This record gives sequence, structure tokens and C-alpha cells, in this order.
Amino acid sequence: MEEIHQIFDIFAEHYNQEGISLNSDFLEANVINIGLLLSGLIYVLKQFLGSILITRQEKVLAAIQEAEERLQQANVRLVESEKQLAQTQIVIGQILEEAELIAKKVRQSILDQGKYDIERLTIASKASIATAENQVRQQIQQQITTLAISKVTLQLQNQVNPAMQAKIIDSNIAQLGV
Repeated sequence: MEEIHQIFDIFAEHYNQEGISLNSDFLEANVINIGLLLSGLIYVLKQFLGSILITRQEKVLAAIQEAEERLQQANVRLVESEKQLAQTQIVIGQILEEAELIAKKVRQSILDQGKYDIERLTIASKASIATAENQVRQQIQQQITTLAISKVTLQLQNQVNPAMQAKIIDSNIAQLGV
């Protein structure tokens, strides 16, 4: 990188000392030679470039004709596609109508099934309630019976004395012996 800076510094010093000037000697500057060379190149290249440009023009015209043909084919395919689109839209409309009918039928069957399920659940819940009531009644009866037995047992324990117990035992032994 530093070498590039040195090269630019050398050029800058050289042009600062001599300056930039225009050479007015035509023979020394080869202006005539350059002009002759340029006119010869133009004459030779005119014919060469002319034939290339004509060939290029023919290719461009052929490409334009081909593009027009493809455009016509594309237009034909577009018309066919539009017809197919119209037919497809008709089919889609029919499918949507059928889907709506099926949805209505399914909705109605779901509602009917829901009503049936509600009735079944109502009957089942009534049966459950009745069963629960019966269980509660039985539990209450068992508790009442248990309380009554414990009360009677307590009263018997308070009322039964040892003489009474001996009499009951003798009576039970006599019944067993029979």
C-alpha cells in the first residue's frame, strides 16, 4: 500500500516541475497518422458492422414474430383456462350447496341426538336420585335401629341385676336342654 503512495508522489512531483502542456507540432504528435488510421478503421468497420447489424436486425425481427406467435398461443390457452375456471366455479357452487345440505342434516341429527341424550340423562338422574334417597332412608333406619338397640341395651344394663341375670341364664339353659 505504501508503494502505491510513493508512485503517486513521484508522478505528482514530475508534473509539478514540468506542468501539463499541449504539443502543437502535428508531425511530432502523429495527429495525421491517427486520423488516417481512424478513417481507415471507420471504412473497414462500417461494412463489417453493417452486416452484423443487418443480421442482428433479422434475428430481432424473428424473435418478435416468435414472441407474437407465443402471445397468440398464450391468448388461446388463457381463453381455455377461463372456460375451465368457469366450469370449476360451477362445480364448486354445486359442492358448496351439497355441503350446506349435509351440514343441515348433520346439525339436525346432532340436535336430535342431544335431545335423546338429555332425556336419557334426565331419566338416569331421576333413577340416581331415587337410589340415593333409598340409601339415605336405609342409613337413617340403620342409625335409628342402632340408637334404639343401644338405648335398650343401656336400659337393660341399668335394670338387670345379678339375680335377674341368673334367672335368664337358667331359663336359656333349660330351653337348650329340651
